[in-house]
Amino acid sequence: METLNNNKDIFDITCPEMLNVNCRTRRGLALLTDQWTLLTIVAMRHEKKRFSQLQALIEGISKKMLTQTLRKLERDGLVKRVIYPVIPPMVEYSLTPLGRTLIEPIYALRDWSDQYIEQVEQARSDYDQQDRNSLQEEIIALVQQRTSE
Repeated sequence: METLNNNKDIFDITCPEMLNVNCRTRRGLALLTDQWTLLTIVAMRHEKKRFSQLQALIEGISKKMLTQTLRKLERDGLVKRVIYPVIPPMVEYSLTPLGRTLIEPIYALRDWSDQYIEQVEQARSDYDQQDRNSLQEEIIALVQQRTSE
């Protein structure tokens, strides 16, 4: 594999077709890019969890969305679902060895967020304020134009 000299972007080196739908990087990122997937993986990082435990841990997730997320993760081989033959049935979810490989990258994203989210929020605020100021200027110009007619 080529080294990262000459200021080349790592995505250009490992996957020049990253924007292509068949690129491995793009397919891998698609597994994780919804809000609930990462949170569900983090909720199971240390031990098996029952559905109700996961729902209590992940604020804001609905039963339907948690069910869909768990099914998707199970299909992708990231989560193992075990049904115990008791009445009522008991189901536990845990990360597979493949699922556990995501903990470190998720925590890297957490660290990035801890370090930079305030800058992102400030940029949003500045952008939104700029839009409001532009709109106000346009309204003032229209009002002035109408009053001078």
